[in-house]
Amino acid sequence: MTLAVFFGCMCIAFGPAAALFVFTVARDPLRVILFIAAAFFWLLSLLLSSLVWFIAVKASDARDQRLQKGLLIFGVVFSVLLQELFRLAYYKLLRKAMDGLVALSEEGQSPVSIRQMAYVTGLGFGIISGTFSMINILADSLGPGTVGIHGDSQYYFITSAFMTLVVILLNTFWGVVFFHGCERQQWWDVLTVVATHLLVSGLTFLNPLYEGSLIPAYLIMLLMGTWAYFLSGGSVRNLQRFLRCKYVAMNQEIPCRARTEPRS
Repeated sequence: MTLAVFFGCMCIAFGPAAALFVFTVARDPLRVILFIAAAFFWLLSLLLSSLVWFIAVKASDARDQRLQKGLLIFGVVFSVLLQELFRLAYYKLLRKAMDGLVALSEEGQSPVSIRQMAYVTGLGFGIISGTFSMINILADSLGPGTVGIHGDSQYYFITSAFMTLVVILLNTFWGVVFFHGCERQQWWDVLTVVATHLLVSGLTFLNPLYEGSLIPAYLIMLLMGTWAYFLSGGSVRNLQRFLRCKYVAMNQEIPCRARTEPRS
């Protein structure tokens, strides 16, 4: 049973992200490099957050529960702000690298667009963040032990998997919105990303009231995903064409390409 929980939670948490990586990133060597570099920048933010947390805990009174709770809130807020600061630093680095690629290119344009960079960066941030938040939980799911034997929630593992999934996807959408805001100097977009990141992280303090954290987090994910879709050049018409194409393919009537080819 523990093995089934392990693989089930792992597929929930990382299945969609793994599919995105395989079909949109893995086939392009440059995107893979950008993905790994983004994960490295997130690890740097985690390292600095851990150092600050270690110093704060050592300097505090471990017997004061209210102080410990305040330190926990401070740690979450500081970690989120540091992640977004490193996202900004990575954008600055990519912008300079993109200018260099344009200067060296014979065609006068970069082999990867800023929108693609934003998507790959967000996915890299999300997967590495989800890995570090979920790896210990997956290890515990292998047992030995029984979930909820002392009156705790029996849905701890599966809700953790769904929360990890939403954080990974949100980081992907946040990357697109954040880069767009920096590129157009629309700082309201950047502030919205930081605010929603703080909000989603703060919702985890409601656990084990999982419906109080999961439902708002998924609503925010839907809103950010819709926003990122339109910022990436998507439209309602394109979505309708995609769904119509899938419907035709499922019913095996007319090939999708034939429906989309211009008529003379």
